[in-house]
Amino acid sequence: MSLINFYFEQLNQESATTRKMLQRIPNDKYDWAPHVKSMDIRRLATHIAELPTWITMAFTTEELDFASAPYSPEYADNNEQLMQLFEKSAEDGRSQLIPENESRLNEKWVLRNGDTILVDTTRSGLVRIALSQIIHHRAQLGVYLRLLNVPIPGSYGPSADEMEFQQSAEAAV
Repeated sequence: MSLINFYFEQLNQESATTRKMLQRIPNDKYDWAPHVKSMDIRRLATHIAELPTWITMAFTTEELDFASAPYSPEYADNNEQLMQLFEKSAEDGRSQLIPENESRLNEKWVLRNGDTILVDTTRSGLVRIALSQIIHHRAQLGVYLRLLNVPIPGSYGPSADEMEFQQSAEAAV
């Protein structure tokens, strides 16, 4: 299997799990944060929803310099807006995971802030980073939701909430 196909499958698999997690955010909790040093749910969820666009960035740019192109995220105020942003971003990322880009995976890509190099990698490396960041921040969102007593969907198997539901359903039979 080519790396492009592998990344395409990974994006689709992680998108299904991410979609389930993002849909659980209560509309009245977008301003909530677990700590003053933590992002609020709106900022965290928006970041997760936008991360697939970094795949496109990997193939359409050679670098991102925060000093000359400051990050300006879109923000969602409710689940409908959030899911629209996520679906648009996921489609955007998938659009670059095409066979023609396989030969470009080892080309250099840099993330910087002026003269300070933050990440020096390849296009393939940035795709991997984008997928890893989706997983990382989705887990962070899971902690937020757990603190709000929102049932968590499973990621790579059933969650404790799903196991509890399954056990109570089996006991009722």
